[in-house]
Amino acid sequence: MACTTLLVGKAASYDGSTIIARNEDSPGGVFTPKKFVVIKPEDQPRHYRSVLSHVEFDLPQDPMRYTSVPDATPKDGIWAEAGVNTANVAMSATETLTSNERVLGADPLVELVKAKGTPGEDGYEPEVPGGIGEEDMVTIVLPYARSAREGVELLGSYLQKYGTYEMNGIAFSDVDEIWWMETVGGHHWIAKRVPDDCYVTMPNQLGIDEFDLTDALGEKIDHMCSPDLAEWMDANHLDLTLDVVDPDDEDEDEGEDADWPDAGHRFFNPRDAFGSHSDSDHVYNTPRAWAMHRYLCPGLGWDDPTVGWNPEDDDIPWCMEPPRKLTIEDVKYALSLHYQGTPYDPYGARGDASTRGAYRPIGINRNGQLAVLQIRPYEPEACRAVQWMAYGSNAFNALVPFFANVDSTPEYLANTTPHVTTESFYWANRLIAAMADAHYNSCARHIEHYNEAVTSKGHAAVAAADAKVDGRSGKALSYKEATPVLEEANESIAAMLREQTDETLSNVLLTASLGMKNAFALSDH
Repeated sequence: MACTTLLVGKAASYDGSTIIARNEDSPGGVFTPKKFVVIKPEDQPRHYRSVLSHVEFDLPQDPMRYTSVPDATPKDGIWAEAGVNTANVAMSATETLTSNERVLGADPLVELVKAKGTPGEDGYEPEVPGGIGEEDMVTIVLPYARSAREGVELLGSYLQKYGTYEMNGIAFSDVDEIWWMETVGGHHWIAKRVPDDCYVTMPNQLGIDEFDLTDALGEKIDHMCSPDLAEWMDANHLDLTLDVVDPDDEDEDEGEDADWPDAGHRFFNPRDAFGSHSDSDHVYNTPRAWAMHRYLCPGLGWDDPTVGWNPEDDDIPWCMEPPRKLTIEDVKYALSLHYQGTPYDPYGARGDASTRGAYRPIGINRNGQLAVLQIRPYEPEACRAVQWMAYGSNAFNALVPFFANVDSTPEYLANTTPHVTTESFYWANRLIAAMADAHYNSCARHIEHYNEAVTSKGHAAVAAADAKVDGRSGKALSYKEATPVLEEANESIAAMLREQTDETLSNVLLTASLGMKNAFALSDH
């Protein structure tokens, strides 16, 4: 499934939070309605069976409550996608990744093999289940992870045991760390801790561009991987590194390099070893990384073909240190980009027909939901986690905050069904986008006002609820005591959101109606 991910380390964020964010995009020609709900321990399955791959196994008996963003029509499974549990651990899954023939030949994906013939008759071959995938990962991992590291380790154990039928990237965060995990072939995986002072851009391709294999197989300070990764890579000639440091080499310089903390460590580039550099990557994937870096880290010559990186370059960095701290608004804007200010903007005046729309936008018509998971270190555990949500095309929607320590979510976001109705936040945003797209310039002011109003009022509502929980306006509340207070705050935020959404829908409808091709200036009155 097409998606775009942005991760912000705690020293790179405006308030010291860890922030993981991802657009979930529907495949071409498909629009999957989404809803935002809470899964209580009593509602969590104890035995799990995947709808798509038919893999099944027992789950632990002690799940935590967690928020979830599942499909509104579960014909293909749950697809929980993003959430935060009661331990304030967040998970976003998944970013569909690309790979190459060498990897897939060395460790084939574990795909469902359907039964052949009739049971009891000669030649009958029973079904062989596939592995786990995006449909399953949040449901089988998030309720049991007490830290971001634990999330990586638990999912890694499932991948090693059951395998996967697709290449995916998964984000985990807690108040201290962000980990990015990438599956490699059918059973292997790598994970890297996001540097605290950096942000990470992830379009739909394997992204990690430097990996310390020694750390991953040893102390696991900033890297983790499947335990047989080194042997598997070597046996299948997957490491494309030209020069690997050998700690036993007697000719090794014993001067300054010997005192370097990573001296003797084995590094390699996973993007070269496990990823792809196809023609389609240069149209669909790398331009999105380029666009996000261009916005978040300006001044590096992104628009000069002779300086820095270009949209089709294969070596665009996985992570960078921003020139200033990044905000929630920066995250939203980056994950809504359609190449504004470049010849590639489908709504822009620059370039020509050959450049506008040449590259796949981040803010695309197929955006289904955006979840921005913020874990704040300065607030007590009772109100530490905020899940910012948006539905529909990000170029035309607004991002709104909700507290995660709740037993239920507002009906406006939880009531999504296949039926189109303005009673649903999802469908209201889809309607706004479909009309505003055709009248982009005349509707742009409505969308800007919508964003500013919802986000500013959202910030104010979060601050007011924080004060009720953390003791600034009275007695500090326990985690359990805070839950009804935060539910009330979420309901108030949802009421504000609905008012602003209805107003924007009305304004966009009027503007679009006035711009219809069959309009005529002469009135009957």
